[in-house]
Amino acid sequence: MPALIDIRRRIRSVKNTQQITKAMKMVSAAKLRRAQEAMFAARPYARKMTEVLRSLASRANPESHPLLREHGDRKILLVLITADKGLCGGFNANLIRTAQRFLDERKDKELGLDLLGRKGRDFFRKRRYPIQSERVGLFASLHFSLAQSIAQSLMERFVSGEVDQIFLLYNEFKSVIQQRVVVERLLPIERLSLDPTEPALDYLYEPAPGAIFAELLPKHVEVQVWRALLESIAAEHGARMAAMDAATNNAGDMIDRLTLYMNKVRQAAITKEIIEVVSGAGA
Repeated sequence: MPALIDIRRRIRSVKNTQQITKAMKMVSAAKLRRAQEAMFAARPYARKMTEVLRSLASRANPESHPLLREHGDRKILLVLITADKGLCGGFNANLIRTAQRFLDERKDKELGLDLLGRKGRDFFRKRRYPIQSERVGLFASLHFSLAQSIAQSLMERFVSGEVDQIFLLYNEFKSVIQQRVVVERLLPIERLSLDPTEPALDYLYEPAPGAIFAELLPKHVEVQVWRALLESIAAEHGARMAAMDAATNNAGDMIDRLTLYMNKVRQAAITKEIIEVVSGAGA
């Protein structure tokens, strides 16, 4: 039977851990509010731009702009967005598992990885996957200029023919306790499948279509990268908040069980001492 001092030491250790997880939950809750505000502000603009540009792209000549041009599917680049820190449940594990499945399904292709976030970088660096670039620490001070630089690099590699297709893999924020892993094609910009039974429609362009595409398509790619980063950071804080709340509750349950066990041990020791005193008096 363990000594009372060992049980008390363990209870004190669990209480210290509970204070840390409770503080981390409160920090994540505060950061989540700011991340949600930025994400909800960017969502409608990004979704409407995607809807409009896909509709335009489906009616435009693919050769009218380099970002619309289909290069095939031989050289594929996966941009994986993970967190820089852990303690957020299955947030990073789900992303890495999906990325591995994505790469394994395309073993016959020329694959490349762009890793945004320390957790994804640390995992794939230890394995035989073709890492083309990596960035860590970007979520400490996230700005639109950072998304622009990432998008510009991706567009340059696509236009030059270095890659044929570029996919984004990230966690989309659904709620504090739910995130959805999303794999979406960033380049070339997807075209809507038009219904052949409907009459063919087109738009009147002012200025010329080339000038519109040259202005809007790069901005569309930048906005989609920016939205993915905002979704990811909001989902990360939500996952960490839920994980730390569960850890705090589990620590409370453990403290209750240890306290009950400590009381049983103390009662057993007292009973043993009373028996010894009574036996000594009887002798």
